Amino acid sequence: MTQRILSSHSTHEWHSLVSEAQQSAGIRLEEELESYLVFMLMRYTDKPEMASSVLALDYLNGSNSLGQLRHDRMRDVGDQCLLYSGLFPERAERRRVRISYYVDLGTSAYHTAADATQKTISQLFASLASQFVIIMDTLQAMRGISGEQLQLAPIMAFELWQDTGSQHALSQLKRKTSQQEHLIVSTESNNKNKH
Repeated sequence: MTQRILSSHSTHEWHSLVSEAQQSAGIRLEEELESYLVFMLMRYTDKPEMASSVLALDYLNGSNSLGQLRHDRMRDVGDQCLLYSGLFPERAERRRVRISYYVDLGTSAYHTAADATQKTISQLFASLASQFVIIMDTLQAMRGISGEQLQLAPIMAFELWQDTGSQHALSQLKRKTSQQEHLIVSTESNNKNKH
């Protein structure tokens, strides 16, 4: 993870990163979703214990809860799934699941959170569920802002695009394919010149 992302702590820094990532990926989040994303990133900046949670169990515990506790637990599962699929997709590979596992679980958690809360907040969580992939794409674009090559492996990008329609994964595939074609053409050209 880039040092810039890990060292961001202020609302302004997170907002700047989210805005830059949106521009880089050609995405425009609604203001409410953008604000939620900024504050979610701030909330999880200093929570390393998040890595030890078992999201399927957290989801089960949340779905068996009632009222505000149900909403809070499902919100946390949705948020963590968004962070894993967007900023830490390698976690899926280490856990031997597709990134879309986190997308599906997070979308479902946000839907459940929307059903378990007041009508005024319900719409926000319904939007988080329906726009999950676009928000994930924004987070994945954030990974490359510093210039580091933090792209998904081609097979992971293909699976993510196939499973979720992720436009960021598709653009990574196109870039990789273009680079491969260029490499093949260069190699063929060099081989012809040798003969």
